[in-house]
Amino acid sequence: MGWILVLLAAFSEIVGVVGLRFYSQEKNIRNLLIYLGGFGLSFVLLYASFNYLQLSIAYVVWVGIGTVGAVLVNIIFFGESKNLTRIISIIAIIIGVAGLKAVS
Repeated sequence: MGWILVLLAAFSEIVGVVGLRFYSQEKNIRNLLIYLGGFGLSFVLLYASFNYLQLSIAYVVWVGIGTVGAVLVNIIFFGESKNLTRIISIIAIIIGVAGLKAVS
């Protein structure tokens, strides 16, 4: 159950990032609700995951998935740069998160 909550929290964080991008481009109530709702739900779900998982592991996985997800969404849907350095950095984050999970 804890890992499901972390995954949902990370997905909600990505929704919040997309909402933030939309809100920065056009300030309206819909974009504000996507932005605040995504981040708010993300924190609630992450907090709930602490009942099942160690805080240090749940938080690191949440940050890693959210970071990689936000970068990928911006590359795929918003045309941000997809240079080799960014791809290598994404791979490094994934390896780092997997490594922390493996040793916990």
